[in-house]
Amino acid sequence: MDSAEDNFKKVVHNDANENASNDDHDSECSDSEKIGFIPTKEDKERGSTGSSDEEDETSDKAEAAVTQMLKEEEDREKEAEDADYSNTYSISTTEEVTQLASQTEGKDFRVLQHERDSQSPGEEKRLEFLKKLRLHIWASLSRAQYVSLLKDFVESEFFVIDGDSLLLMFLDEETQYLNFFYHIECFLQDFTEKGAKYVLVFFKDAEQMYFPRPHFLFLRTALIEHLRHNTDITVHTEFSNCLSSKWEIFLKKSYPYFIIISDIGLTSLQTDYLSILIAHSLSKKINVVLASGQEYDILRVYGYHVQNVYKHRLFFQKYEQDLHYACENLVRYKDPFMWLYEHLKLSLKSIQKEVCQTVRLLKQLWPEGSDIRRVVCVLACAVGLKIYSNMLENANTSMEAKTEQSARGRSKPLSPEEAADLCRMQCLTVAFLLHMPLSQRARIRIMKSCWTKQVLPLIKMQQLCMHFALTQLTDTNDWKLDLTYLPDLNDDSLLANLAHYYEVEYNEGLEFKKELGKEMENEYQCLWDTVTKLAVKYSFGDAFPIRKTSQLFLEQEQTLFRDYKEEIPNIGLISVTSDLVEDYAGDVLKDLPVLESNDPAVTSFIKYKEFDELHHWHSGRPLTEEYERVRCNADDPKERRQIQKLQTFHQFYGSTLEDSTSKLIVHQEDVSGNANAAVKKTQKKHKSKAETIAEENNRRLKIKEEKKEQEQWKVLCKPTEEEIKANVTVGINKLEKFLKTLKSKSVKLSIEMTGLSACLEVWKEHCREQGNKSKDLSKAVQVMRRIHILLEKYQDLLEKPHLQKLTRYLRLLGFENLACSLSDKTGESNDQNISNYAIKVGPARFQLQYMDYYLLREERNDPDPRVQHFIPDTWQRELLDAVDNNESAVIVAPTSSGKTYASYYCMEKVLKTSNDGVVVYVAPTKALVNQVVGTIYNRFTKKLPDGLVVCGVFTRDYRNDVMNSQILVTVPQCLEILMLSPRCQEWTKRIQYVIFDEVHCLGGEIGAEVWEHLLVTIRCPFLALSATVSNPEHLTEWLQSVKRYWQCAENTIEGRSTNSEKNFTRKCKVKSKVQEQKKSYRVRLVLYGERYNDLEKYVCSLKGSDFIIEHCHPCAALTVNHIENYGIPSDLSLSPRESIQLYDTMVKVWQEWPRAQELDPEEFVSFKNKVIIKKADVRKYEQELKKELSRWIVLGQRQKVNELLEHLKPKPVDCSEQEKWRRFASFVDKLHEMDKLPAIFFIFNVDSVEYAARNVFLNLMKKQKSEQDPTTEREKERLRDELRKLKKMLIKFNPQDTKKLSPSKIENMVVLSTTKQQLEKRLKRLTVIPSVCTYADPKAVDEDTLRKIFHRLRFERRGYLQQMMALRGIGYHHGSMSAKERQVVEMLFRLGYIKVVTATSTLALGINMPCKSVVFAEDSVFLDALNYRQMSGRAGRRGQDMIGNVFFYDIPLPKVERLIKSNVPQLKGQFPLTVSLILRLMLFAAKADDRADARAKALSVLKHSLMSFRKERYAEILKIYFMFSLQFLVKEGYLDQEGNPIGFAGLVTHLYYYEPSNFVLVSFLVKGLFHKLCQPIKGSTVFSEDVLEKLVLILANLFGRKYLPACSMKYERTFCQSKVFLEDLPEDFADAVNEYNTKVEENFAHFLLTTAKLADIEKEYRLPLSKTDFTSKNWHGSELASYLMDNTKSVSAISPFACLSGVVDNDLFHREIINKAVLRSLGINVTNCPLLYLSKYDNQGRRRPLNAYALDFYKHGSLIALTTDNWLNEGDAYYALKDFSLLIKSIGTSLSELCDDPNDNVLLAFQQLGEIYEEKLKCIT
Repeated sequence: MDSAEDNFKKVVHNDANENASNDDHDSECSDSEKIGFIPTKEDKERGSTGSSDEEDETSDKAEAAVTQMLKEEEDREKEAEDADYSNTYSISTTEEVTQLASQTEGKDFRVLQHERDSQSPGEEKRLEFLKKLRLHIWASLSRAQYVSLLKDFVESEFFVIDGDSLLLMFLDEETQYLNFFYHIECFLQDFTEKGAKYVLVFFKDAEQMYFPRPHFLFLRTALIEHLRHNTDITVHTEFSNCLSSKWEIFLKKSYPYFIIISDIGLTSLQTDYLSILIAHSLSKKINVVLASGQEYDILRVYGYHVQNVYKHRLFFQKYEQDLHYACENLVRYKDPFMWLYEHLKLSLKSIQKEVCQTVRLLKQLWPEGSDIRRVVCVLACAVGLKIYSNMLENANTSMEAKTEQSARGRSKPLSPEEAADLCRMQCLTVAFLLHMPLSQRARIRIMKSCWTKQVLPLIKMQQLCMHFALTQLTDTNDWKLDLTYLPDLNDDSLLANLAHYYEVEYNEGLEFKKELGKEMENEYQCLWDTVTKLAVKYSFGDAFPIRKTSQLFLEQEQTLFRDYKEEIPNIGLISVTSDLVEDYAGDVLKDLPVLESNDPAVTSFIKYKEFDELHHWHSGRPLTEEYERVRCNADDPKERRQIQKLQTFHQFYGSTLEDSTSKLIVHQEDVSGNANAAVKKTQKKHKSKAETIAEENNRRLKIKEEKKEQEQWKVLCKPTEEEIKANVTVGINKLEKFLKTLKSKSVKLSIEMTGLSACLEVWKEHCREQGNKSKDLSKAVQVMRRIHILLEKYQDLLEKPHLQKLTRYLRLLGFENLACSLSDKTGESNDQNISNYAIKVGPARFQLQYMDYYLLREERNDPDPRVQHFIPDTWQRELLDAVDNNESAVIVAPTSSGKTYASYYCMEKVLKTSNDGVVVYVAPTKALVNQVVGTIYNRFTKKLPDGLVVCGVFTRDYRNDVMNSQILVTVPQCLEILMLSPRCQEWTKRIQYVIFDEVHCLGGEIGAEVWEHLLVTIRCPFLALSATVSNPEHLTEWLQSVKRYWQCAENTIEGRSTNSEKNFTRKCKVKSKVQEQKKSYRVRLVLYGERYNDLEKYVCSLKGSDFIIEHCHPCAALTVNHIENYGIPSDLSLSPRESIQLYDTMVKVWQEWPRAQELDPEEFVSFKNKVIIKKADVRKYEQELKKELSRWIVLGQRQKVNELLEHLKPKPVDCSEQEKWRRFASFVDKLHEMDKLPAIFFIFNVDSVEYAARNVFLNLMKKQKSEQDPTTEREKERLRDELRKLKKMLIKFNPQDTKKLSPSKIENMVVLSTTKQQLEKRLKRLTVIPSVCTYADPKAVDEDTLRKIFHRLRFERRGYLQQMMALRGIGYHHGSMSAKERQVVEMLFRLGYIKVVTATSTLALGINMPCKSVVFAEDSVFLDALNYRQMSGRAGRRGQDMIGNVFFYDIPLPKVERLIKSNVPQLKGQFPLTVSLILRLMLFAAKADDRADARAKALSVLKHSLMSFRKERYAEILKIYFMFSLQFLVKEGYLDQEGNPIGFAGLVTHLYYYEPSNFVLVSFLVKGLFHKLCQPIKGSTVFSEDVLEKLVLILANLFGRKYLPACSMKYERTFCQSKVFLEDLPEDFADAVNEYNTKVEENFAHFLLTTAKLADIEKEYRLPLSKTDFTSKNWHGSELASYLMDNTKSVSAISPFACLSGVVDNDLFHREIINKAVLRSLGINVTNCPLLYLSKYDNQGRRRPLNAYALDFYKHGSLIALTTDNWLNEGDAYYALKDFSLLIKSIGTSLSELCDDPNDNVLLAFQQLGEIYEEKLKCIT
């Protein structure tokens, strides 16, 4: 079969010849120009210099340097705005843009649309602009990131697919009509199944571009109508083009997530048209995804995503007129006309007219309507024949004169009779389509013949007729047409078969004359009769005979039918006798064929013995464990001090995370026994004498403490009252701080009463001052707040006088009904005096609207002895109970709700229980690992026996105390290494608990399967924590099923291992105690949905010089459709004032609302006469209002709901991107004024993060400069000069030799030192930053702590800048920074010193950095539902902020609405098996110390995939995949027939993360290719640069595979330093890869052929999206149909739709066919096949090049070059290089362990390369 590349080249006009050369260096804008800035080179490379002694001296110089640097950035910003690509690149081959038809079109059929005057000046200008446009688009698309498109897609997200781009993805001359629709539907269904919401858009003007290719035009029209009528997809065809105003309005209203667009068209015209669409989309802040290069697996779709940035808007503004002019010219057509056979001319309008008349006639013939296939067939034939006959008649006279002249130059036209023959066969074909089931059609012979040149023009003309017929028919509503089978209007393959039969076989004798069958005959007769009736004046003969002429329609010289030379090899399994295989896959194994032991496949296994003997290698030697290879400082005695320093730092870092001091844990022999003893003690009735004395002492102590506290209060009473009266907020804050220090409840009561009186006095005073003017109710709020606290917390101490006082105060506030409800309790009569200080608002409304976030939460008062510092909520106690009972738990609770407390309780319990038990804490990132380690060091200390420690760490690049710690903090990949390690089983048995933090990573893109493996292999209980899982019940049920498996497995294991355990009694003394604890297999689900603080959202925009900050009511995000389809999201919560706002708006919108009175806050049942309305009461009110809102829709009040939602919507103002960033610093100032700091500003581009922070920093510096006295600067300079002189003088007196100095010199030295100190003090006073010019809080951190923190920055390359920004309360945080830099920002922010942090999503995942406000300062594809939840969860510090604030700074409103109402994604699991994993499991089971345990774990991984949970078919497919993976491993020599690992199994499993490159690497090694390459320089063991470069090239092709979009190679370009596109592998290495791929393809094809029987056959005969069924129920057979079938054709594993295009089973051995051909219901595609592609192609057959970043870096060692040339962002580039460097070392280590000869060349080459690469990487950090 032709490759994808060849196929598309037949169709697509290839733009690849548009090369461009460039002599200058690249000046293309980088991603950083998103907001018009480029970090200077100096900044990227400059390191921190100077010691701490010189800090004061250098600070001003550093500030000057920063100012200079920022000024340079501003200059560059201006330059960047004017970047003109045409100066940078030039196109060497001018493209013929005015091309009228594709080069592939013949002369016999042409559609001419318009001609242009290429000499006109306007045309020249247009061509010049199109050049600029192409370069602009190319530069943008080359930077596209390959990402998961749907990410954590949820129902509220929505994107647009450009219909023509969709069409272009699948257009192919070879693809049969119905198969084309099948491909399209598969593509769309893949999105639909994954929960995506999308619409299709076909622009009207784009239709014109298809007229030269009628086949594609007809397909386009049919596709539009099919999707519109037969699917639920919304298809827009109302927009003329992308520059129309209607389209702009649509974009603004809907704001799609992205638009999928093709970057290449059928012709250069269409490519330019698509370029305009891309440019326009990006300029409107809509991201673009390329149609090219998309791939998918079971869960995700991946593609090239282009983020819109500022330069796109700039380009559009600059060239808007040119874009409009170019677009108009591309789609401006005169009346197009058609040429047949070069001389027959016809206007397309006349075809349209003829179709219109014929439709009218057909309606009269078939008034009851019919199937669309019949209608289109008869219309196309009738109109085609009429028009063609007419054209021939008109042309006859002129033809006679030119016959001789033109006969040689063109094909002879068909006669009308011959054309009628063709139409008869077309009618017969449709008769077959109407009755013959797809199962029969799939077996029809595969024709390879083509139509003759005479026939093609007529077929194309008929396709034009079909196009016009479809457009005409779908507009007719008065005629009943069945449009179900629009995707099956014709079948070219069937037509060609019939043509061949009638022109060749039919005439060969009687035995070839086959019956049509009565049913078919009647159908065909009816169709042809209708055609003749519609042809009116022309007569084309009867229906039979079908052929009346002998004209040949098919080319005869080609092979007519496809023959199947390739025999499919025997499908059978090589038997593998292993208990694990039998236990897991025994049930499917019995149904699968097994090969005989003498079969060639069995006897030809690869053996590595020959290689081993030749090179002194031991391929089967066990390798060291992965964890042993990770760097460990403790191994080197010299570096132990470093570890101690690090531990000290961790403790300090932990102290910034929480206030508690380290708790000394004492090992208790029996914790549960002690607990029981304590319980029994409390039950004893008689107290001992000692107990009585102790109680008496405690009572006296309490009285003493109480007296002391009373004395304290006496002193502070008056000043506190005065402070409250002076400033109520400040005074109350001080009062509350003081209350926290006290223990005596009675003292607290008297203080609260004093505070209440003081607050009331403040309110009275305010009322007196204001008189009748409006009053500030916040002062009354403080009064009511104190009343709430007194009644709630001190109820047991309140006496009658207290209650009378409170009643009087309530009356004073005007809350008579509340006073009555309170006084009733005390029996006091009502006081009738009316207060002058009354609040003119009802008590319920006042509490909801004004007290809002001050309302009390439902909190328990009964302490829990297990918790010291706070009283836990009920759900938290449930967690503690789970830990106490050794149960597992899934905990889903909002961020900062206190769910991690259970983790530390669990750790404490294990530490107390024994010295041997282990808790493993699994965190998703290294940053989170560091945070947890810090907390552990801060919380726990324990005296342990020598060699044991409390806390150990294991990450990919660092390990410490892994095996000898009681708490191990690690990342999932590292724990998996330990869990599946044959030699770590004894350690894994010591694990008591595993804590999984952020368990929603189980649904992530990368490494999700590792989380799955861990959850199913651990035998102990676990805690799984997350804030964002939307299907926790499903997750819990799955985990419970795993625990049930372990319950059975452990009973079996214990039975088997009793004997072996006796040998370990000495070791297991403590362990046995651990094991004696009660085992529980229960998995609890603990759900808690209530945030402690409400989040209020604000939409911010810029209007002129002012900021408009509007409150965004959560309900404003809803739409009527959303409420109807999905309901109101469960986690869309309202604050109390938002509930009131909703009620008020409901009353306003529907004034006759029946329940208005009932839901009035004053009348609501939970509020009526309640003195204390709590948050729980408000939740009830909120739920009632939401229910009512949904009820309005049911009651038919849709319009009212629409009006209500519109009323609540904020009205933000658009502003330019440039202005937004220019004013960013002012926005931060605004938040500072509003007291909304500290805040985290989330920005998704690394450079933007740094720029934004510097922008704020520069703004403060400018402010300081403007406010500073000019003489200050001179004074500072003078003092510095004096200090310099003094220092020089002091250096002359050598202070080390003070004994040798004379007394006078010592005296001078003392004087000089004193003077120096005085000068330094004066300088310090002058350099102090004024409080108005900094956001830092100097009181938050003392100077020593600050110095200690800054000390960590001393060797960082941007340390000095970060320090200066921190001193002004500013920081930034992103993944490209070093851990030290990030930790400094985290600590200072937590301590309250830094108040402004700009950050990427690195702070989203679990990092503890709570703040008052979160600001989303930039839109991005990464700002999705999950990230929004994680990021916004940082707002609102428990215990500090009563409410959290979320600000959207210029984020488009539709996006804001979608984020607010979206649900978090569901965890579904993914395809869990890889060949490497299966090898790891087999190795683990075979080599483990405890075989039973290893087998149980391996089985658990195989049996318990989340994807196959409760899905039997998936489980069976996985078993078959497992069996064929084993076959591959046996054939390749990694396993023997007993399932034992052999050969290089160890090396492959060490590189498991890099499948399939790990297998290919071994094949290179075994074939001796590395030994052939790695030849050192003669007479030495050093390798030449050439050899090492080749080695990097090979490794980069295997392990550094980052694909660039195909279009990135469109132009030639001179890069600064990099080559960018990775060269191909050397020939001998490429041959080895091809050989490997052939084996893998064969194995995978056998797998597919075997699993075919599991397919859902009913599904396979239905189109996946429209569900159109092709299993014909009324087929009575036909002799001719049977004759046309090919019984030798094997299609058992091929989709019947793909069979129509000639695909057969043999094609499964070709990887490019698999996805198009495989049975869809199996849920398997080529991504499950471990192939290593030497070249990848996109749908259009263009090669996707590999990025040469790894090789380029090796050559130039510059990270900056990778960002400018290789289109990588700095952080991604750094981590990719680090991975590559670690990989070289890992391979080197493994090889050194397998080889006896330390001087082996391959070994030496890898070691040398590893050292060089690591050194180069060190140079950039």
